[in-house]
Amino acid sequence: MLLIGSLILLALLFVAGGVNHFVNPKFYLSMMPDYLPAHARLVVVSGVFEVLGGIGILVPATRYYAGLGLLALLVAVFPANLNMALHPDRFPGVPLWGLYLRLPLQLVLMAWVWWATRRP
Repeated sequence: MLLIGSLILLALLFVAGGVNHFVNPKFYLSMMPDYLPAHARLVVVSGVFEVLGGIGILVPATRYYAGLGLLALLVAVFPANLNMALHPDRFPGVPLWGLYLRLPLQLVLMAWVWWATRRP
C-alpha cells in the first residue's frame, strides 16, 4: 500500500511539474544556464518528459523504464537548479535558503524515484 501511495504522489508531482512548464514557461526559462542552447525547446521537452514519466510510473509495464527516464531527466535538469542557486538575483521571489535546498532535495527525489520504480 505504501508503494502505491508513493507512486501516485510521485506521478502527481511529475505531471503537475511538467504541466507547469507550459503554464509558467518564463520561470523555467529563467532557470536555464546561459551556456545551454535552445532554452525554449528544452523547457518544452523537459515538460513533456516529466508528464510522460509521471504517467509511465503508474503503468506496471512501463514503470521501471519511466523511472530510469525520470532519473535521467533529474540529472539533466540539475544544472538549472544549480544555476538558480548561483544566480539568486534572478529569483527575487524565492528565498536564498530555498534555492540551496533544491539541490539536496533533488537527490532525495532521485532516491524516491529509484525506490518506487525499481524492479521487484
